[in-house]
Amino acid sequence: MIQQGDIIPDGTLQYVPYTPNEDLKACPLPQPFKIHENLKGKRAVIFAIPGPFTPACSETHVPGFLHSYDALRAKGVDTVICLSVTDGFVMNAFGKVSGVKDKILMAGDGSAIFTKALGLDQDLTKNNMGIRSKRFAIVIDDLKVSYVGVEQVRGVTVSGAEAVLAKL
Repeated sequence: MIQQGDIIPDGTLQYVPYTPNEDLKACPLPQPFKIHENLKGKRAVIFAIPGPFTPACSETHVPGFLHSYDALRAKGVDTVICLSVTDGFVMNAFGKVSGVKDKILMAGDGSAIFTKALGLDQDLTKNNMGIRSKRFAIVIDDLKVSYVGVEQVRGVTVSGAEAVLAKL
């Protein structure tokens, strides 16, 4: 599992760039988001949700980061990324419903390659959900990990916006 002090693995996620006034029913093609290329020299927060449109993700995790966006920016965070093991289309739809606009980059890791490289995948096949990410948050400073919070039980504590803000 990724640890504080490690360099974040490189990888490519999928996302749909925010477009103001975009039709909510539009399905633009996801674009690649290359981790090292886009986060080099920046401070970023990556928080992962096991599933878009699930209760804790929809009601607590994403809204917490959205509500704390200005405070995160004030502490020097350049980019906030919500990651899930799903495709960029689903993350785009989830972002629209969640109202994240251009504040949170909604990124899909459809084959869990990046999530597995972090060592933060989990098998939820018994719940009919397949391979997913654990619920976590990582703070990255110029590609170096400065905080890792992985939930050990249901809920949002160490991976939530308040916990991340306290570590910045």
